[in-house]
This record gives sequence, structure tokens and C-alpha cells, in this order.
Amino acid sequence: MSAPAILDLSDRRPPRRTGSRRTAKRPAPSLTRNALIADFLAICQLDSGVESLRAAADPASFAIGRETVEHVADFEIVRDGSPILVDVAAEDDLLIHPLRAAAIHGISASDGRPFTIETAESIRAEPRFTTMRLIMACRRTPVTAGDRVRVLHQLDEVGAMRLVDCASAVMNTQDGVAAVLALACEGLIAVDISRPILPETQVRRRRLPYSDPFAF
Repeated sequence: MSAPAILDLSDRRPPRRTGSRRTAKRPAPSLTRNALIADFLAICQLDSGVESLRAAADPASFAIGRETVEHVADFEIVRDGSPILVDVAAEDDLLIHPLRAAAIHGISASDGRPFTIETAESIRAEPRFTTMRLIMACRRTPVTAGDRVRVLHQLDEVGAMRLVDCASAVMNTQDGVAAVLALACEGLIAVDISRPILPETQVRRRRLPYSDPFAF
């Protein structure tokens, strides 16, 4: 077939649709309970209001109507001196949770400890979730002894400071902000994780009771 004939056939082909082909959207995989627990523990680690956290080994009793339900919570956290029982539940587990309906309206154990259920919606709420991940991404940043002492001494002398100003005390680490946030991962610096990370983010020295295991 001659070249003009081939070109003639190509002109007769129906035009192609230029619109983007619609692809069926796959549902996002549901978050596993282990992933939610890891996020919850990271949030507790950075939350300066959380004084301690432990697994709640003993069952607690809950009065629901005329029945008494015993339940072992996942964790017991102490915030401002008050213990709180917490369960971490994935979406599928929440539907069959024995205290789900009662927890919606607020419930406490018979000994007075409030009980709450943390879900993907509450754990991954913004901007806290993004702030937590930005801070935890800096946990492997090496901070020299000199930078560590300068930053902490500066906060001891001044009190609360802007993140950008506190980072200016870092001399040996290339990223001063990452160095400051690395100290937050160690529990030495408090950052308000309910707000985004900005130059004006307030940081302060975090003072926590420390039990020396060697009794020096």
C-alpha cells in the first residue's frame, strides 16, 4: 500500500478521546491496631501533660445499667496527677467493643478512673498528627554534648522561647531545628504538639521526675 493510501486511512480513524481514563478507586486499607498504638504511644511521649503511661494489667469494673462489666484497658496514663484508662481500637474492633456505647456518653470505672477509647479519628487528628510525625522524624538526629548543654541552659535561663531562636544556639549540628526537636523526642524539651511546627512555635524545658535505677 502506498504512503498516500496509508495516510488516507489514518485520517479516517475515529478521533481518540483525550479525557483521562477513569480508574476505579480502591478503598484505603483500614489502619491496623498496632499502627494506631504506635502513633498513640508517640503522642503520649511528646505530650508534656502525660506524666506516666503503663499497661493496665488489672481489670476494672464498670456499671452499665444493672450489669457490672469487667474490662482490662490497654493503657493507664496519668495526666496532671489523675489516672485515665485508655483503649486503642481500630475501626473493626470499635464495632464490637463492649464499652463503646457507654464511652460515647462518658464512663468511669467503679474506682473513679475515667475511661476513653482512642480511634484512628482521634489519634490522627490534625494538626497534632503531622506535628508529631515531624518531631519524631528528628529523633535520630545526633546532638553533641555542647549543643545539648547550650540549648538546655538557654531554656533554663530564659524559659519559653520561639523554636527558631532556640535553634540558633545549635552550633555543631547542621539543622538546628532538628537538633532541638531531637531533644524533645528524649523528653527534655516540651513542644505544643496541638499546633503546627512554625518558627514561632514555643518550646520550653520539660522537667519530669526521674528515678535513677542505680541510685547514684
